[in-house]
Amino acid sequence: MADMLQSVDVGIVVLDRQFKVQVWNGFMESHSGLLPSEVQQKCLFDLFNHIEESWFAQKAKPVFELKTRAFMTWEQRPYLFKFPNYRPITGSEPFMYQNIALSPLTSTTGKVDFISMMIYDMTDIASGKKQLEALQVSESEAAERKSAR
Repeated sequence: MADMLQSVDVGIVVLDRQFKVQVWNGFMESHSGLLPSEVQQKCLFDLFNHIEESWFAQKAKPVFELKTRAFMTWEQRPYLFKFPNYRPITGSEPFMYQNIALSPLTSTTGKVDFISMMIYDMTDIASGKKQLEALQVSESEAAERKSAR
């Protein structure tokens, strides 16, 4: 199972209630440049100071307290981790757009002491949608110019 967690093309991070990193998979290592040994037992906000602590804590609170899942989409916030786009030749975006899913990890006692974070690379979809929207705007402007004549 450990091999699967390391090789899956999705970021997997497990955090405790103090937001200290417990698990850091290969996807996260590859995109952040940080080894699991460099991040384990360190606070997420110390490692990534661009993540707003109060905002993230508010997103995580119902996951810990109510045992419900929480989601962040690239349309709401382009990324949680500001990873560079790893397709510099074919990719037109400067960073990786991400969807994030937070899930409770319930212990045998029924308490949630840890949450998992799954980070999905949505860059291709975001880039395609942005290109489509730009095309629609150009066509709309062209139609307006044509009707104004």
